[in-house]
Amino acid sequence: MREEIEQTIQVLKRGGLILYPTDTVWGIGCDATNANAVDKVLALKKRAQAKSLICLVSDFKMLNQYVEEIPEMAYDILKYADKPTTIIYPDPIRVAMNVINDDNTLGIRVCRNAFCNKLLKKFRKPIVSTSANFSGEPTPMRFSEISQRIKDSVDYIVDFDRNLKNDKPSTIIKLDLDGKVQVIRK
Repeated sequence: MREEIEQTIQVLKRGGLILYPTDTVWGIGCDATNANAVDKVLALKKRAQAKSLICLVSDFKMLNQYVEEIPEMAYDILKYADKPTTIIYPDPIRVAMNVINDDNTLGIRVCRNAFCNKLLKKFRKPIVSTSANFSGEPTPMRFSEISQRIKDSVDYIVDFDRNLKNDKPSTIIKLDLDGKVQVIRK
């Protein structure tokens, strides 16, 4: 696993795109602090910049580095969540501007996948995570269902967890600093 993480990090540092397993579905990813890399993800997916992207972080410590002020309720939600949960936070900081939504929010998930979590800890920056499909097409639930055009368009494909089937995207919850909670996707 260590060699796979090192190779993946080298691609991320160069601004490249990766295809990698997450705690939900396989994702297309890049360094979330690199605007050029984020542009490459949007171009590959044929996705409008107005449509939000999600970023993954390794833990609460990393989360605190990329959100101005985390609503207190976020900690409780994440502590008791029984499935992967993405929270949309107000006022993200230290990430590429083109990963931030027009309303100055960003969806971030603390990732629990073993490979992905180790990658995030070693890389020490958030990684963009968007499903491995073109916008408007069905989300592939396993590696074998990912389009060959997607595979050919990334700079590196992680050779780990290729046989896993993940058939559920994360729950998405939007929080504001006043404590208002809105479930976007269950």
